[in-house]
Amino acid sequence: MNAAPQNRSRIIVAFALLYVLWGSTYLAMRVIVRDLPPYVAGTVRYLIAGPIMLVACALMGRKISLTRRDLKQLLVISILLLSIGNIGVLWGEVYVSSGLASLIVALVPIWVVMIEAWVFRAGRMTAKGLIGLAIGIVGLLVLLWPRITAGTHLGHLELVGSGILAGASFFWALGSIFSHRFNLTVDVFASAAWQMTLAGAINGVIALVTGQFQKTHWTTSALNGIGYLVVFGSWIGYSAYIYLLEHVPTPKVATYAYVNPIVAVFLGWIILREHVDMYMLLGTAIIIASVALVNTSRLKHEPVDIPVSEETCPKTVNVAGD
Repeated sequence: MNAAPQNRSRIIVAFALLYVLWGSTYLAMRVIVRDLPPYVAGTVRYLIAGPIMLVACALMGRKISLTRRDLKQLLVISILLLSIGNIGVLWGEVYVSSGLASLIVALVPIWVVMIEAWVFRAGRMTAKGLIGLAIGIVGLLVLLWPRITAGTHLGHLELVGSGILAGASFFWALGSIFSHRFNLTVDVFASAAWQMTLAGAINGVIALVTGQFQKTHWTTSALNGIGYLVVFGSWIGYSAYIYLLEHVPTPKVATYAYVNPIVAVFLGWIILREHVDMYMLLGTAIIIASVALVNTSRLKHEPVDIPVSEETCPKTVNVAGD
């Protein structure tokens, strides 16, 4: 069998794993938070996944030792991504369905472009990006409209959960940007293992200080959910993601951002019997369209003053590839 067909088959399998497994993690998190407080869940998950992955990296001969600079940068990334971003998703799912949570988190690419353009001044948003941003706001309003107009206690709680998820997606985007900008001396697998290990320790301290361990119910469904996130979310799903980044152009890999919400909404509807109405369906279509527009847009760099003897050329940054 030729190498090309083998690689093609592996790429297809990797995409299928990435689409389905990362989409299904929202379902697992919704099940877990019924019995485990968010920081307890984040402690157990990452203190299992991280150290075992570190040992695996060491056995494969990968460098796992850190410099002081590595440690500082990994602490920043771990806190933003896994101690605020991911825990925020868990906390949001205490109040909202897994499908709705996945759609709000799908706005991460929009946050990334906004932060890069308006905070880090990496460039100017193009018309395509601004249109995508406007469409995303409309999609979010459509999704939340029944909660906004409900005027009930449940509707207010769902709005609170949606706000937490919006904040979580912002910090996830910020952590992703720092992760891209930092230069570490370890590879992506060792970096991910350290991020999970550090976040697990940080989450454990927070859970202990806030008394979350006293509110924990170690049910079979919660433990199964943790196991699913460790094996299929942290190990297999992430490995598929890294494999695709090494073999496929990044914009194609980024299509998981469009597919994961669809998988999450479908699984929540089928397995947890979560309510899916016209607002959810319409909001899904609008948000996916907005993410596609923003994810394929480019940030324009402002022209700089240079000697007139040199020719100028507009430069762009491929947001989807960053």
